[in-house]
Parts: sequence; structure tokens; C-alpha cells
Amino acid sequence: MAGGIYVSIAVGFALAGGIVGKLKGSSFFIWAVISGVAPGIGLIAAILYRFEDDEPRQRCPACGRICMGYDALCVRCGHELQFGENELLAPPSQRA
Repeated sequence: MAGGIYVSIAVGFALAGGIVGKLKGSSFFIWAVISGVAPGIGLIAAILYRFEDDEPRQRCPACGRICMGYDALCVRCGHELQFGENELLAPPSQRA
């Protein structure tokens, strides 16, 4: 009986953590697993996780793809990006 109560609590926290993580621009599945394994701590971590939409972007000088400002390599062409070398673009949440 006690195991069933823990499982229902863990599933509830997993859904809540997954939803919060997805709203912040991250993976639903990853945050659901984290919040399900460590119910209280996982949900608090998902709440405190940064918004991906608030991060500055930079344009790759080799291929022109817009990458996150903290990326070290372009995911399209593999060009090494130096922080501060390229002009940082405003995040999408501030462009509108």
C-alpha cells in the first residue's frame, strides 16, 4: 500500500516537473525523469532552471546559423565559436 502511494506521488511530481521543464524550453522527458526519481528536489530544480528563450544568440561566421551565445561549436558546420568574437544577438523574447 505504501509503495502505491509513493508511486502516485512520484508520477504527479514527474508530470509537474516535465511540464515546467517544457514551458522553459527544455525536454519534457528529461525533467519528468528527474522529477520522478527525486520528487521534491527535481521539481524545485525544474522551477529554478533558466529560460532558454532568455539566452542571447550568436551567428556562426562560417555558415550563418544562429546558435546559443554559450555554444562552443556550431551544431551545423562544427566551426569553433569564441565567446565575445561574434556580436551577440538579442534573445527572441526581447526582439518582439
